[in-house]
Amino acid sequence: MRQFPHSNPTTPRARLVATAATLALAVLAGCASAAARDARETVMFEQPRSSLHRDGDDLLTAGLGLDGLRQMVPPAFADAAAPTAAELRRRALWSNWRGIADLGPAGGYGTLYGSVAAVPGREFSAYATVPGATHPHRVLAQVPDAFDAAKRCVVVTASSGSRGIYGSIAVAGAWGLPRGCAVAYTDKGAGSDYFDLDAGLGFGADGRVAARDAGDIAFAPDAAQGATGVAFKHAHSQDNPEADWGRHVKQAAEFALHALDEALPAQAPFTFDNTRVIAVGISNGGGAVLRAAELEGDWLDAVVAGEPNVYVDAPGARALYDYTTEAALLMPCALLAVDQLPQPPLLDQVRPLYAARCASLAAQGLLDGADTAAQAGQARERLADSGWTDEALRAGALSAGFDLWRAVAATYASAYGRYGVGEGPCGLSYAAQGSDFRPRAATAAERAAWWSDASGIPPGSGVGLVDVGLAPPDLAWTGLQCLRGLSTGQGPDADRVRAGIAATRAAPPRAGLPVVVVHGLDDGLIPVAFSSAPYVAHARAAGRDVRYWQVRNVQHFDGFLAFPDYGARYLPLLPYVYEALDRVDAHLDGAALPVDAVIEATPRGAAALGVSHLAMPR
Repeated sequence: MRQFPHSNPTTPRARLVATAATLALAVLAGCASAAARDARETVMFEQPRSSLHRDGDDLLTAGLGLDGLRQMVPPAFADAAAPTAAELRRRALWSNWRGIADLGPAGGYGTLYGSVAAVPGREFSAYATVPGATHPHRVLAQVPDAFDAAKRCVVVTASSGSRGIYGSIAVAGAWGLPRGCAVAYTDKGAGSDYFDLDAGLGFGADGRVAARDAGDIAFAPDAAQGATGVAFKHAHSQDNPEADWGRHVKQAAEFALHALDEALPAQAPFTFDNTRVIAVGISNGGGAVLRAAELEGDWLDAVVAGEPNVYVDAPGARALYDYTTEAALLMPCALLAVDQLPQPPLLDQVRPLYAARCASLAAQGLLDGADTAAQAGQARERLADSGWTDEALRAGALSAGFDLWRAVAATYASAYGRYGVGEGPCGLSYAAQGSDFRPRAATAAERAAWWSDASGIPPGSGVGLVDVGLAPPDLAWTGLQCLRGLSTGQGPDADRVRAGIAATRAAPPRAGLPVVVVHGLDDGLIPVAFSSAPYVAHARAAGRDVRYWQVRNVQHFDGFLAFPDYGARYLPLLPYVYEALDRVDAHLDGAALPVDAVIEATPRGAAALGVSHLAMPR
């Protein structure tokens, strides 16, 4: 039986180089019998841990169940400044379920689709580092007690957005665990391992606050003496993690095989030859599994990618950073010319801010309308000319209203340019903030909750985006112009960011690999026209058999369907992802792959979600 070796190196540097403390999976790579599918890479898994989750503390919801997940306030910490590992895990699951799934009583989760059934089992976790990276990503494997030995399966996934290690629990965990599959996760080099530069504190392997020199700290950035504020892995690792998303996914799958060897020694060894591996993810996680699909080797059996952030070198394709910075500048103004906007944001509240944006664009000669209405119409035309549909614009109102475009642009500019702490592009940085938006030191209670509560991209959880250029009337104008220039302008910083973007381009999937892409046609964050549509066309031009489901009346965020207007207008994406998983699983047992479909989903209005609304293809 393989063991998880333990270690206690004294510094992050020691942890990275202490081979005696690592877990090498190269043993099977040299076996002649494994040459076909099971050619594993040499992967070093550091700081391995395992834990039992039974009797009111299960794998899927930590004992919260549907009622607990629906609570409006997170599970409390007995000591707000020093929560236990179990409390942090429970709260992280609560946060990530609510951030991804529509759990409202009328939304149908747990009754019409999906599962929150208690699944007892074991968790295994560790750090893994892809070749060339300086910082590790988290990997985690959940092995249910009811693992199906007759149909050995691993569902491997990557977190949505920049979320922490449980960021795909509602996607992969909810489908795989109740079916007796092990589920493997990666935070793909992002996640909620923030680092408080003022206090010199980050997070350890179990999510608790840890000092920089702790042996198991997850992320300790290179920073000059006296650096202040908050650093986080996606923006400040200097690794451009998006370029390695596919390798993160494969390493998570390899970790799951080893965890199965440990959990079920009587059935070992678990290999890519004898264990079914299906990859699934949504949003950035969807892009990550498509990047895994292109990797060499017959290690992966099928892929389902929902609303993927994926960039290919093909007609119509646009990089996330390109259309995000375009939207950040133009969309607030353009939305004044779009009718029937979903609420929130409340248009009466944001209208003065959006009018100020129109004025800024006109003052810079980017629009020439005589008044706000004419300027808004021109901004809308500009976005339409660059590929934005009316449906994407309406759904994009949420991202504009909550300032998501600026938050995404700032983080990704730093990641693509491999900027370190204190080098933030356009003078942007991160810190705890007061009501006046000025940086301040974080409290112990705020800091303790970052790992469980943060989404991986500030603002949020008490950490804000610090922009020294904020000035009325159009507060963020100067910073946004700078961020846009890193995509369209000239100079070393723009070259640096564009080089990072180029490194994220996806290739077609491996020949013969079943792939299903599912995307909502109303997606306003990752529009189909820029992402999944050109990816599918690119893959098919290379001779790959990729199936494509396009779903009407589905936008990007199932979690926002809790807002009544969104729930009335839009359908959740997750039912279609689960259905696609059912279909590819059946295909691996001999059934046909699902055919392409444009799914005519029907908004539920004030009614509860029903089967007829989903119009699931048959």
